[in-house]
Amino acid sequence: MIFAGITKSSLLDYPGNISIVLYTPGCNYDCFYCHNRSLIDDLTEKVSMEEVMELLTKRIGLIDSVVISGGEPTLHSDLIQFLKKVKSMGYLTKLDTNGSSPEVIKKCIKEDAVDYYAVDYKAPISRYKEIARSSANAIDVLETINILIKHNKLFEVRTTVVPQLSLYDLIQMAQELPPIPRYVLNPYRQPIEYLESDEQLIKTPPYPELVIAEFALTIKLYQPNVILPF
Repeated sequence: MIFAGITKSSLLDYPGNISIVLYTPGCNYDCFYCHNRSLIDDLTEKVSMEEVMELLTKRIGLIDSVVISGGEPTLHSDLIQFLKKVKSMGYLTKLDTNGSSPEVIKKCIKEDAVDYYAVDYKAPISRYKEIARSSANAIDVLETINILIKHNKLFEVRTTVVPQLSLYDLIQMAQELPPIPRYVLNPYRQPIEYLESDEQLIKTPPYPELVIAEFALTIKLYQPNVILPF
């Protein structure tokens, strides 16, 4: 595995657990609001495997879980091998994914490599490529989510409520999704790094948390298990 960053302790990334978060470089999406933009195209290793394994060994019994985030981790061919190694050390594992690789998710399930999944659902089907760009395809994401449901896996779906999404868009998304156990509506926060061409999008004022909370009341009519992380 190639790692481009690490958070040595997090209470936020795996519900109910203390986690180490490892970030993989490279992504097949190009969301204008990405908070890890430096990882999208840069495949350079910034955290060595030796450093990662040393930390994981030292934290056995002190940290509950290891979260693999990105970038998009499913682009890495040795992802499952690494996840199984982490599980063999006694850690729970969580995979953050944009959902673009349902075949990789099937393999993760077959190998019992992941204990908890978080899948981003970024926009209505009709606007998916507009918001996530590049090769983004909502149908692949919905397939990933349906695979997780079929196999009764623990997972959540996350949507960042960017100001470019209307309540109508959010309702449409909630209707497109199958019934899910945990649907997290995250507020938009302006990233530090962004493309100059996206400045107008980036600087559009975000919805206040009170407005997102009001949106959530409507979304619950379609997805009852809405979670607000604030």
